[in-house]
Amino acid sequence: MSWRLRVVHRTGYHYALPATQSYNEARLTPRSDRTQTVETSRLDTTPATREYRYTDYWGTVVSAFDLHAPHTEFSVVATSVVATSSPVAPVRTLGWADLRRPDVIDAYAEYLQPTVYTPRDDELDRMARALSAHTAPADAVFAIARWVREQLTYQPGSTGVHSSASDVWATREGVCQDYAHVVLVMLRAIGIPARYVSGYLYGEPRAEPGRTVLGESHAWVEAWTGGWWAYDPTNALPVGARHVSVARGRDYADVTPLKGVFTGGGTSALDVAVHLTRLG
Repeated sequence: MSWRLRVVHRTGYHYALPATQSYNEARLTPRSDRTQTVETSRLDTTPATREYRYTDYWGTVVSAFDLHAPHTEFSVVATSVVATSSPVAPVRTLGWADLRRPDVIDAYAEYLQPTVYTPRDDELDRMARALSAHTAPADAVFAIARWVREQLTYQPGSTGVHSSASDVWATREGVCQDYAHVVLVMLRAIGIPARYVSGYLYGEPRAEPGRTVLGESHAWVEAWTGGWWAYDPTNALPVGARHVSVARGRDYADVTPLKGVFTGGGTSALDVAVHLTRLG
């Protein structure tokens, strides 16, 4: 099953006083890979800027742009059309002994190490080992993702962009970013390379072509058990035709949709709106 989706991601900045300079990086261009094909993609800013594109270390397309004229408002609109595909089946080619080979650990070391967002956590480590006992690595991914979904309550506003997996686990509340971070901590604790994926999810599985829905940035995980495959722990479903992948990395810090600095401006306000349309 394949879909065609249009994604319009609009970000607006409003400054109390004129900002004189602004330097930005956007990770808003979907990926083209074996699971999806980008048909069109563009990024527009108001006021207009000159865009410079490059691919970062993790394979994400980055749009860099800066503005050197006084302004009190600044908007960034990323528009893409993407053809998506059915979920990729879990890879079951490797067992635990294979994942512990030195060459595997060396090749995927960056996806096995703790980070600021995904620190080691003794309680989560112990539970990961208990859930993975007497099961294959791919099945351990499912067991851990299901357990995290059962333990956490989806609560917008309960965490911030700087909350770590340990912060989330302490309160048992969070959003998709937090579900992904907790799962990553647990998978890495048992030796399964795992990475964070940002993107979008079209929220209506039975929608007819032509329907537009209000969305937001989404996050899920990819695990390596002989090959990479994806799972969405927040919604307990394989990543497939309704998902649009944008960026991958070790955690949220590697995939931040839009970040930058500005001078002047005083206080600032931010508004974000995402609209997804099923085209076919």
